Amino acid sequence: MTERRTKRWRGVVGVALFVGAVGLVAKRPPLLLLAGVGVVFAAYPDLAPRAEPELHLERAVSESSPEPDDEVDVTVTVTNRGDGTLADLRILDGVPPALSVVDALPRRGTALRPGESDSFTYTVRAERGTHGFEPATVVARDVAGAVEVETTVGADDRTELDCTADLSAAPVRPEALQQVGRISADSGGTGTEFYRTREYRPGDSLGRIDWNRYAATGELTTTEYREERATSVLVAVDARRTAYRGPEGETHAVVRCVAGARRLVDVLDGTRNPVGIVGFGRSYCLLEPDTGREHTRRAHRILATHETFDSRRPTDSVDFEAQATQLRSTLNERTQLVLLSPLCDDDIVRFARRLQVAGHGVTVITPDPTDEGSDGRRLARVERRNREMELRDAGVRVVLWSDDQALETALDRAARRWSR
Repeated sequence: MTERRTKRWRGVVGVALFVGAVGLVAKRPPLLLLAGVGVVFAAYPDLAPRAEPELHLERAVSESSPEPDDEVDVTVTVTNRGDGTLADLRILDGVPPALSVVDALPRRGTALRPGESDSFTYTVRAERGTHGFEPATVVARDVAGAVEVETTVGADDRTELDCTADLSAAPVRPEALQQVGRISADSGGTGTEFYRTREYRPGDSLGRIDWNRYAATGELTTTEYREERATSVLVAVDARRTAYRGPEGETHAVVRCVAGARRLVDVLDGTRNPVGIVGFGRSYCLLEPDTGREHTRRAHRILATHETFDSRRPTDSVDFEAQATQLRSTLNERTQLVLLSPLCDDDIVRFARRLQVAGHGVTVITPDPTDEGSDGRRLARVERRNREMELRDAGVRVVLWSDDQALETALDRAARRWSR
């Protein structure tokens, strides 16, 4: 809470002193009386009653899971829970940066008596991704307008617009995520796929003896199946300052990457492989791979609330090499990485190539943040295509995710290309 003076009454003091001085020099009592009235007005702001705002905010949306480009009505209700009257109250709602207001304004000027409420409604256009509303900014002035208090008021429940596909009905085919699913080991053991037969050894399970061969030849042999090992998957989001780019007037790449990470977590929750979250940006964020519904809910909370995944562009750059080194120190030999990045610089390419060379399966899902605008934008598109080719040459699988395409469609198309 910040309190400051508005300087509204400062001119009255100057005028009163000037009039008083003229009255003394000219020996005019009426001017001295007028100067006295001015002094009273100058003292009024310090004597006027003040009430610190004690507000409760409720926010309701007409549709919490809209389709892209749908218009959503947002209704904000503010209630004065204090004991004093708020004579001049101004409210500015915390609209997510990626959403545009298309009708009315997300602000209100009003006065509220104790216990009184006031509401206003505005309309936003939904963009692909998950968008959380910020607390509203409130400025309250006293009756005299000389002192104002600025603070923020949040709703009891975090308001979000989830503009993503319904994964329960999404056309996700198993081969679309083959790169990040269960892996088969090149060794025999327990499993379902035939691997080889070998001579019987004392202690082998009777259920694995090839009885047909024994009946035909009298030799005891044991059947082995290809062993399946669970691989842990890290879904990584590139939320560094350079990644906050997008076509003019469209959602920037980080919002799309975070939305894609949420969907991947849900898809991978249906497998038996541990899945985790890692983010590069304002700070290093890591949720170790695990399984289960509670773990999935924890991953969603991190993607929605952690500062690294904020939709607002950070002001400072970070030491990406230090964050990358921190991640590499935690990886084991069976960890695969699904990296969501717009590939806006060479650092992220070197990072992915280094992990691929180290034996970690790397898949890069890249939304396109470029457009056919100025010469600089066209050059950025060419540089990005070169980075895609560099990754493919290093054995990294690349999924191109266009702005008008669902993530599941992009994965399915890439899987068909990989299987050729």
